[in-house]
Parts: sequence; structure tokens; C-alpha cells
Amino acid sequence: MAQENGSDGIKVPAPVPNADVDGRKSFADLELSEPTQKALAEMGFTHMTAVQEKSIPPLLTGRDVLGAARTGSGKTLAFLIPAVELLHRLKFKPRNGTGIVIISPTRELALQIFGVAKDLMQYHSQTFGIVMGGANRRAEADKLIKGVNLVVATPGRLLDHLENTKGFVFRNLKCLVIDEADRILEVGFEEEMKKIIAILPKEDRQSMLFSATQTTKVTDLARMSLRPGPLLIDVDREESSSTVSTLSQGYVVCPSDRRFLLLFTFLKKNMKKKIIVFFSSCNSVKYHGELLNYIDVPVLDLHGKQKQQKRTNTFFEFCNAETGILLCTNVAARGLDIPRVDWIIQYDPPDDPRDYIHRVGRTARAGKAGQSLLFLLESELGFLRYLKEAKVPLNEYTFPQNKIHNVQSQLEKLLQKNYFLHQSAKDGFRSYLQSYASYSLKKIFDVNQLDLTKVGKAFGFAVPPRVNLNVPGSGKSSADKSGLKRKRQEIGNDGVVDGEEEDEAPRQKARPRGKDRRIETLGKRKVQKEVYKKGFGRHNGPGGAQWAR
Repeated sequence: MAQENGSDGIKVPAPVPNADVDGRKSFADLELSEPTQKALAEMGFTHMTAVQEKSIPPLLTGRDVLGAARTGSGKTLAFLIPAVELLHRLKFKPRNGTGIVIISPTRELALQIFGVAKDLMQYHSQTFGIVMGGANRRAEADKLIKGVNLVVATPGRLLDHLENTKGFVFRNLKCLVIDEADRILEVGFEEEMKKIIAILPKEDRQSMLFSATQTTKVTDLARMSLRPGPLLIDVDREESSSTVSTLSQGYVVCPSDRRFLLLFTFLKKNMKKKIIVFFSSCNSVKYHGELLNYIDVPVLDLHGKQKQQKRTNTFFEFCNAETGILLCTNVAARGLDIPRVDWIIQYDPPDDPRDYIHRVGRTARAGKAGQSLLFLLESELGFLRYLKEAKVPLNEYTFPQNKIHNVQSQLEKLLQKNYFLHQSAKDGFRSYLQSYASYSLKKIFDVNQLDLTKVGKAFGFAVPPRVNLNVPGSGKSSADKSGLKRKRQEIGNDGVVDGEEEDEAPRQKARPRGKDRRIETLGKRKVQKEVYKKGFGRHNGPGGAQWAR
């Protein structure tokens, strides 16, 4: 049964009510320490999720676990509670050094795990900390030397401390947790993980490995890190759907030249909601962020080319906001727990059903209701078959044409007048095509089938600019040959590497100098300042008036 979403005119399925706790076991049924029980009560957790119910009891007895669970399933507490209980039972003190190591693929996910650990350990005497690329290494080393009982880490920085920080005591390690193991391997940390596992003590060590997919490399990593005969936990196999039941999912078929108009209309109508919009490239996020902020649709943006402090600040600002719009690449698609997200918009489709599942997993978490919308071209409808095979239920959503704001002419005029937005749009257009050309499902996402004039219109161009892709639709270019080396360079400091960074081939020309270089690094506010300096101010009244209907 469908309902109309207010004045949007969007036909969507009726939302599923919040899940209740009937039939779920209580945390009080577990023999947990008083500090842990008190912290869980303050955090608002009373009953266990399926993965917690299956994982925590055997982990409390010391079993090794190889687990798979869908995003938003409560996996973080499933490994943190047994880890914290182990430290409490052994009466760890700072002088004993590190007893628990938790490895995460990205800085944002590491920060999130650290935040949950901080809340869970608020009544425990044990110490906890985080080490990750982009942070102050010397300050981390000082804390490790003083004694951090529970360490959350990204692989590169952890290996650095294990090899180079004298006084870092880890000989008493009792538990190793590897979270999102498949993601850790995807972004190129395989060699680091092998070295870390070789360095860490194995005697009397409990290990937990969680992975959304079971690849050959994940199996090899499990064999290296877990003791023989680990307990296998896969709660997803028992489910008929790969996504949670409280998530309403839909797709819309939209031609290239109408994509931005539909996105703009949707965001304008839902500015009191909390929305995440996914793009395929960093430059596309950057351009759309600058454009939407310029025309008075306030948004935040998050992608892998930002400095760590900027990414961290943006992440927590959006987490703490009641409403807002976040534009992002797959940096935010995996594991992150962002509260109260109402909508997930996949403006650029993912390359794989697994990526789709991780993206929509940012909403409808912990029994809450959520909605998602996938933008598809007519030529991309074959992707639905792959989603169906992955047990993802979708309905087609319809958007009445007369309710879509037709601001195409204003958009094109704005780009003609605003040199800086024009340059940003050109970068976004180029990166979108490069990303599209790199998709693995070539029969569905065929860059040669795109109507470049229509694609250009979505970026605000009356006539599409000439761009050098460097990533052909078939075969490998010279840019591909050095891909592995380039990838390792990008993540050498634990930086997040997603498809969007890898897809954007390096420019062939020399690094710009002077004015051109300054233009390339302009942020949103600087764009506006430069526009006024050059006399290209908004001539149609205050912010965004030319966009009003």
C-alpha cells in the first residue's frame, strides 16, 4: 500500500512501524559486571539484537568468533561488551599495558567505536584510547607508553606504533578484534594486517573477526588470526531480506538531464528532515556542495580528499544535528552510526549490491524506521536484477513532472556568470564520467551509452565541456597500470580510500600555479567572496531568490 508523502507528490510505500523488543533477550539475563550493566542502562540498551544474542554469550566464555551481520545490527556492542568484561575480570591496570586491540578500516569508524567504548567504560577503571592516521602521533605514543588497556586503531598507524614506539606494552594482549575485515582488505591493508598479526602475541589470546562478506582473502585472514574451530555466526542467512524490515526502499527512473532538478526539488521539500546523499566521486560532492550552499540549500559535505580534521568535524556536526543534508562519497557508507537519518538518497548508483546495502544501512538503525531512494537511468534498470538476487526489496517511486522545479535555465546562467562554480562543475563532470567508466558492471553502467549533452545539463552546462577521461570504458589505460602503487600511496597514512579516489585518474598537466592553483582549492565561502570581487554577484535579490518558485 502506498501513501503520498505530504506535498511532495512522491508515491512511497507506507512506513513500517518501529520494531519492538518482543522475544528478544535482555542484557540483564547475561552475567555482566555492575559497571557494564549500569553503563548499558544509561546508554538506553535493555535488550539484545540477534547478533548480540548469538555472539556475546560464547565470547564471554572465551570462544573465538567469525561473524557476519548486516549493517545496523548492533555488532559494535557485540564485540565491545565481551572485550570490556575481559579487562574487568582480569583487573587490568595501566601498568599492564594494552589488553584489547580493535582494528577498524577507517578513521570515522574508529572514532565511532571509540565513542561507544567510552560510554560503555564510563564506570570501569580501565583506560582506553584511539590511534589513527591524521592524528598527533607523538601524543598517541605518550599515552600508549603510560598504558592504554583498550586501543581502537586503524591498521597503518597501529603497525607504526607496534614497530616504532618504545615503551608500548602489548605483551599482555588478551583479545584482538578485527572489524569490517573485508573492507580493511579492500582498501589495501593486507600486508599491514599480516605484519600486525605476526607481531601481536598469540598465546591465550581471544580473537573476533567480523566481515560483511566471506572472500578468499577474508578466509585467509581468519585462518591467521583466529584459533582453530572458531564459532561461525551469520544472522543474515536466516533472513529473507538483506536489509532491515523497518527500511522502505524505492527507486526512480530519471533521465540524465532531469537528475539535478529532481534532487533539488526533493531536498527543498525535505529540508526539515535528516538526509544523506551519495555521489560517486569527491569532485562531484565538492561541486554539488558549493552549488547547493550558494543557492541557499544548506548542506555539509564529506569525502576522502578532505583533511582529517575537516572530515571529523563534519561527521560529528551532522551526527549531532536534528535535521540537515550531508553530501558524501562512500567514506560514510560503511559501519558509521549516524543518529536519526530519515532518508538515504543514492544520486549516483553504487557499483555493487553490497555497496547499496551498506549505503542504506545508514538509516533504519536499531529498530527505527527509515527510507531510501535510488536514482537510475533507463539504461541502468538491469541493476535491479542484481539487487533482487541480493535479497533487496525495492518499489518504484513516481515523481509528478509538474512538481519538479524547472530551474535548468537559472542553473546554466549561474555557471556562465560564476567562473569558480563553472570550474568546480567541470571537475565534477569529469570525475562523474571517470567513475562511471570504472564500474565493473559494464553491461549496465556503460559510459559509451551515456548522452553527454544530457549528463552535462545535470551539472549546469548548456553544452558539455571537453574533458580527458583517462579511464576508457574498456581495457586498461596507462593510468590503470600504476593503480595499485597509487592506491598504496594514498592510504599510506591510514587515509580512507574509496572507489571515488581511485576512479579519479590523475591529471596529466603540471600542477597549476598562482591564481589557477588558488581557484582549485577554493571552499564554499571563498567561492562566494571571489564571485563578489569579480563583480559576478547575485543580481536577482538575496540568496537564492532566482531559484524560488
